[in-house]
Amino acid sequence: MATSKELGFDFFKFNFEQIPPKGGRLLIAQPELSDPFFKRTVIFLIDHDKNGSMGFIINRHLNLSLSDIISGFPDIDVNVSVGGPVSSETINFLHTFGDVVPNSVNVGNGLYLNGDIEAIKGLAIAGKLNKENFRVFIGYAGWGARQLSKELKEDSWVVANLDSAQMMKGLYDNWYFTVQQLGKKFKAWTIYPENPALN
Repeated sequence: MATSKELGFDFFKFNFEQIPPKGGRLLIAQPELSDPFFKRTVIFLIDHDKNGSMGFIINRHLNLSLSDIISGFPDIDVNVSVGGPVSSETINFLHTFGDVVPNSVNVGNGLYLNGDIEAIKGLAIAGKLNKENFRVFIGYAGWGARQLSKELKEDSWVVANLDSAQMMKGLYDNWYFTVQQLGKKFKAWTIYPENPALN
């Protein structure tokens, strides 16, 4: 089957102002991105500089509770996701508690990364962790030096600002919803078939 470009129409080439990537912003995969791990993903960027980039896939959920992945924690229903293919044995936390959790890292937009595990456990036992203030990621997505910049030039991703409260609630976990927030120019993305070969 002919691609959109071969037919003389490109779903992905139109005028829009790409904002630069930085920690605290989203990466939204364009619908032709074929890598099965990143197909139609939404990624929360933690860090981006000349040495590389790091983020978490937020729309690859796992049917797990906190007690399933960390022994000694209460059975709390929070969002647990595959954060990416790198270091899949590691667990990272994104939360809104700030200095209440010592050694947590401010990643912008009122969101914090990791911190003292005993402090987090105390919040869990006290019943203060929920789906609106705490998320868990297993593994992460990583890019080497200039790798993400190259992929952006290839139109593999769109960088977008976010509302941190909406992200913690899981609204951006839906790729279609997130693309719709980019505006009417991106409507073609939402109707592009997931498997063009079947159309």
